[in-house]
Amino acid sequence: MMGETTSTPDLKPLVVRGDEGEAHWFFGNLAVLKTTADDTAGQLTIVEVTAPPGLEVPLHVHRRDDEGFWILEGDVTFEVDGSTIDAHAGDYVFGPRDIPHRYTVGNNGCRMLFIMVPGGLENLIRETGQPAPSRTVPPPSEPPDPAEMEQLNRRGAELGYELVM
Repeated sequence: MMGETTSTPDLKPLVVRGDEGEAHWFFGNLAVLKTTADDTAGQLTIVEVTAPPGLEVPLHVHRRDDEGFWILEGDVTFEVDGSTIDAHAGDYVFGPRDIPHRYTVGNNGCRMLFIMVPGGLENLIRETGQPAPSRTVPPPSEPPDPAEMEQLNRRGAELGYELVM
């Protein structure tokens, strides 16, 4: 019957407080892992993302998961499959797998949730980001050189995520 769910016996209750979660600097964002595939028997990953003003995330594709964006604070402009979507605090945007998308953060920065089904994005964050020494957005940095970008894209593709170059 549609809408029915089945119980997953290996799931345990979980509480992650507002100041908790594994923090990483990832593509110019502060990414805090709130729940992972390990916590949810592979079903879900939620990442709290804080982004600085004007951050532009490159066009990319998720091959293994669908991605929801729930805007908690600020404004973000998304491009999903060629359509432009202006999103504001309280808005939710959905990007299905295999659909190219990117986003640009508004003038005041933003805070949003990435909601991934199934879980697993944390693997990419851990492997290509770096542990955050503080719960702040990372300082501005120079873009990686082409060889670094190629290596990053190759590893990302192995994990199911590709930059559209």
